[in-house]
Amino acid sequence: MDHKQIISNIENGKFEKIYFLHGEEPLFMDMITNALVKHALEDHERDFNQTIKYGKEADALTLISDAKGYPMMAERRLVILKEAQDFKGIEDLISYFEAPNDQTIFVINHKYKNYDSRKKSIKAAAKNGLVFKSEKIKEYRLPDWIKTHVISKGYSISPKASMLLAEFLGNDLSRIVNEIDKLGILVEKGTTINEVHIEENIGISKDYNVFELINAVGARNVEKANRIVDYFDHNPKATSIIVVISNLFNHYSRLMRIHFLQNKSKDSVASSLKVHPFVAGELVNSSKIYNPKKIAANIAVLHEYDLKSKGVGNASFTHGQLMKELIFRLMH
Repeated sequence: MDHKQIISNIENGKFEKIYFLHGEEPLFMDMITNALVKHALEDHERDFNQTIKYGKEADALTLISDAKGYPMMAERRLVILKEAQDFKGIEDLISYFEAPNDQTIFVINHKYKNYDSRKKSIKAAAKNGLVFKSEKIKEYRLPDWIKTHVISKGYSISPKASMLLAEFLGNDLSRIVNEIDKLGILVEKGTTINEVHIEENIGISKDYNVFELINAVGARNVEKANRIVDYFDHNPKATSIIVVISNLFNHYSRLMRIHFLQNKSKDSVASSLKVHPFVAGELVNSSKIYNPKKIAANIAVLHEYDLKSKGVGNASFTHGQLMKELIFRLMH
């Protein structure tokens, strides 16, 4: 069951006695926890029937006592353990998980890492409640996730805009959601969010970013690539040479794989490389410009400049100078 179905059940008054939430992606766990806070109790019931503890300050005996307590002038109690990754006594809760109180909703919110599925506590929680593993969205799926989330908010988004958000914000869903929420204040419902909205309201340049640099290098557009690198040199906070090298390495690695695919159509490349179709189209075009021999040479060049950026064989060149030299060598 995914987080959307769990939240839908909560909104419809279908509650579990135990919610054991764990995993690397905190956003989905927080969404479930917030839904329980909103729907499990009425406003006037919370003072006496809602308990929120934090991992560093909690102890197992108190948590069990709170969970075993009976509701006061309400149908149920809500007990939440937040930051459970800092709580050392989860295994001490086994006795409660094995015989939970029918009138209590007990929530374990264990962020940033998976809890060991071999442990007795999580097995007992699964038997008498719900265990939800919150997994990170794969990077190649981020643009589609962003598109789906934007649509759920009443907007649409251009492929380039979703790629820009994914590229700039990375796999930080909470930050992505916050930025989209900010846009929602400034942009009318039904609007198609594009790169201009992103630049004006979030601060990501639609023309001077790593995504556009990769496209320029991939298309051997020397003038555009030099213009972007010059911008990076004068605006060091925009990116770093480490990020540029990493993205270029991924680009050329993908191009090499394309050369050895039997089916080089955009859809086939998107499926094989697990990239967005928009990106697949750019890669297919780039693969026609760079042959395998040049790709192999460029990967060696990237390795050389990775070492130089870390001071190996480079005593005086700045990162900006190294980036300019690197881009020149890749395209010539």
